[in-house]
Amino acid sequence: MTSAATDVLIIGCGDIGERVARLERSEGRTVAGLIRSDQSARRLRAAGIRPIKADLDVPTSLNILPVKDAVVYYFAPPPGKGTTDPRLEAFVSAMTAPDLPQRVVLISTTGVYGDCHGEWVTEDRPPNPQVDRARRRLAAETTLQAWSKVSGVSIVILRVPGIYGPGYLPEERLRSGEPLLREDESPFSNRIHADDLARICIAAARHEHPSLLYNVSDGHPTTMTDFFFHVADVLGIPRPPAVTMEEARRLLGEGMLSYLGESKRIDNRRMREDLGVELMYPDLAAGLASCFERCG
Repeated sequence: MTSAATDVLIIGCGDIGERVARLERSEGRTVAGLIRSDQSARRLRAAGIRPIKADLDVPTSLNILPVKDAVVYYFAPPPGKGTTDPRLEAFVSAMTAPDLPQRVVLISTTGVYGDCHGEWVTEDRPPNPQVDRARRRLAAETTLQAWSKVSGVSIVILRVPGIYGPGYLPEERLRSGEPLLREDESPFSNRIHADDLARICIAAARHEHPSLLYNVSDGHPTTMTDFFFHVADVLGIPRPPAVTMEEARRLLGEGMLSYLGESKRIDNRRMREDLGVELMYPDLAAGLASCFERCG
């Protein structure tokens, strides 16, 4: 790979990538980000991030990426269809000796566990993805692990639930009045504040001998309905009507119904104890209050 060297490379440099970049730059590190469009390049330059134009869907464009001795944060989502992640496959295929990174931090999803019937879930629980979007994420994890074994490069996989915070609140959906599932039928869901997720990414990159896997969450799961009701209350929006599961199957879209079909409570002890992360927003009340202060 032939582009100028950098300390940090972010693949998928959206909102979380920019938050990570700010933290890295505050410690004096140079940061580059992969982009496809000129508009994205302007956005990254304004944030002090060096844009590198390449496309994960065009594998030959990846030979210019400055990965040598860098920390790579891989935040790019898989394609929207299928059960594999050809984008990550192309990326790791382009990373060959002697131009190898120091470490790769991958954002995956707690969705790889599937439906756990409301049980507490640790990293020792075997994955059991039940929808294709989770199967794609598990395929990405598997691909990265196989590459790590061959290359010898350290990797960390962060299994992340729903992200909330400024710019992530479901205000449009709430204002539309789309119904929610009744709280007594609603599954457990988990979340992490965007600022805490960025700090966890940094901790995973810095740890001298990290674990392979970390569950990421604030450790205080509630129901999905409870989350939406709290957001509505904070934003001063009327709570949407609540319906039974039978009614929900008729009224809600396939995507939302797939989330309602899984219930789990994510155990974050390894993240807190091993990475030493003290969450800024350890529960929904604290996180929403911070968002309201910024947005209000």
